[in-house]
Parts: sequence; structure tokens; C-alpha cells
Amino acid sequence: MFFRCKNCGGNVVYSPERHKMFCPYCESEQREERAEGDNNAEMTICPNCGGEVKVGAHTSATRCAYCDSYLIFNERVEGQYAPRMIIPFQLGKETCKKSIREKFKKCLFAPVDFLSEVRLDSMEGIYVPYWFFGYDVRCVFQGEGTKLRTWRSDDKEYTETSYYAVNRDMSIRFRNIPVDASEAMPDDVMELVAPFDYGQLEAFKPEYMSGFYSEKYNMAPGVVEGRAKKRVDEDTGKLMRENIAGYHSVRTIRQDIQTGNSEVSYGLLPVWKYIYHYRDKEYPFYVNGQTGKIVGTAPISRGRVWLYAGTLWACLTAGFLMVGLLVMLL
Repeated sequence: MFFRCKNCGGNVVYSPERHKMFCPYCESEQREERAEGDNNAEMTICPNCGGEVKVGAHTSATRCAYCDSYLIFNERVEGQYAPRMIIPFQLGKETCKKSIREKFKKCLFAPVDFLSEVRLDSMEGIYVPYWFFGYDVRCVFQGEGTKLRTWRSDDKEYTETSYYAVNRDMSIRFRNIPVDASEAMPDDVMELVAPFDYGQLEAFKPEYMSGFYSEKYNMAPGVVEGRAKKRVDEDTGKLMRENIAGYHSVRTIRQDIQTGNSEVSYGLLPVWKYIYHYRDKEYPFYVNGQTGKIVGTAPISRGRVWLYAGTLWACLTAGFLMVGLLVMLL
């Protein structure tokens, strides 16, 4: 599918700044109409210009290389691949470019063109597929806690140890625990890009995808659920520790965590991706499309390091020479 402007026929995209559909050609708002095209598993005919657009195995939204129109593939956002919810992009490309420049502007040894307009303009907005898990958890804890009381009398110090039976029976509801379902996105990076404000999750609409790239999930819930359960266990343990605070020590006698009433939903989360190529190596940078959080490490130019070292050495040498001349004159 493709969203065409009713006024000028241009491609209408979703604007994060306006929070609505916008035509960048005639600047009209909310004037889109949905157009369909012929597509198959390997390529699609762009409904705007008729050009052939190659599509990856998991691509659900991309841009036509001929007319720059953003295309969304019906069979990959409907049926079994229909997202239930989405957080629309809240930050546009220009805002993210400004944030990256601000974060890395003090990196003296980064290559000259690292923050150039041409390089940063290659940044792409991507909707990343996620599974959202929910569980009802019951945690039963039995332990022994101690409290110490210390005092002095004359020249002696006394310590009194009191022992307490510590029992807890907690019921916890976990909802919308996100785990990325994309093989292309590094799991550790996606965890660093998080968290998102899940209060802004909305019912999915394909209009939100116009202007961005996306892929359908390519990892089944069962493949990634272990990561969600690990997070549940860690958070349950943390909540339990907070609940039994106030003791000098706590010895665990029994702890039983039971998980039931599990549920899973499919949704999309916004991420900007900028890849900088330097000396045959890729330096990827990821920006949370909702919060603006940046993940990535700036490359180091050996040429700039040597230039800086040479300049510093020249300044020091000149300084020593000046001192020597002043000493001779005195």
C-alpha cells in the first residue's frame, strides 16, 4: 500500500513533529488516500511510479529507490503478522541529527565527516518488531532475618542479635514486557536503547509506518520468551528484597516463584539508525525514536590523533625555545 496526497498526488508520510499525516510536497495535513499495488514475496511494483522494488525476506515497509515513496506491504502487516500496537515516532530525523551532534561534538579525534550533514542524512527511521509478554506471578518466601543492637557499658561493648521469621506471599502482575523479535537488531543494543514509555502504546495503524522502514517479526515468541522470563525473575527478586528490607541480614529458607496466566502480543517500537563507515568498518548508532536516548561509540581517526599530537609537540617546542631565549637575554 501507499498513501497518496489528495491535493498534489505526492507521498504523504507520518510527521513525528506534527503527530499527524503530512505531505512534504504541498504541506497539506491529513489529506491522504490509500493506494494499493501488486506485490509478491520478492519484489513489488511501486503504485506511484511503477518501478520494481526489491524486498527483503522480512521487510514490511521500505522506500522506492526511483520516486522515494514509502511502501507498506499488506501481507506483512495483516493476518498473522498484524501488529496489535505501536508507539509512533515522537522524534523526527532533524531532531535526532541535532542530538547526535550535541552528544559527540567534543570527540576531538572523530573523523572530520563523522557529523557532516551528508553522513547524518543517511539516518533511517525503523519500526522494530517486539513481542510483549505478560504474566501473573506468585512468590512465596520463607526466611530468617536478624537485627543487631550494639551498646557500650563501661569499657565493654555488647551486641544483641534478635532473630525473626520472615514470611512473604506476593502476587505480582507483569504486563507488556518487551523483547525484540528481529534477528537484524542486536539484543544487547536494543536493551540499551530501552526503556520506552509504554503508556504511549496505541492501536496499530499502517499510516504510522509511512515515511519509515520496518520489518515483520522473524523470531517466534517461544524463541525469545526466555529473555522475558529472566527479566520477570530478576524484577520479582528485586521487589521481594525491597519488601523484606530493614534487617541486618536475611537467610533464605525457601523461595518459590510460580508464573501463570501468560499472554503475548505483537507490536512495533521506533528506532533511528545511523551507520557510519570508516576504514572498512561499520560504526552503528541507534536513537530511541521516542525518548532520544543514543547508543553508539564514535570512531577514532588516527590521522587526527597524530595531527593533534604534532600540534601539541610543536607548541611545547616553541614554548621551550621562548623560555630559553628569555633565559639567555636575562
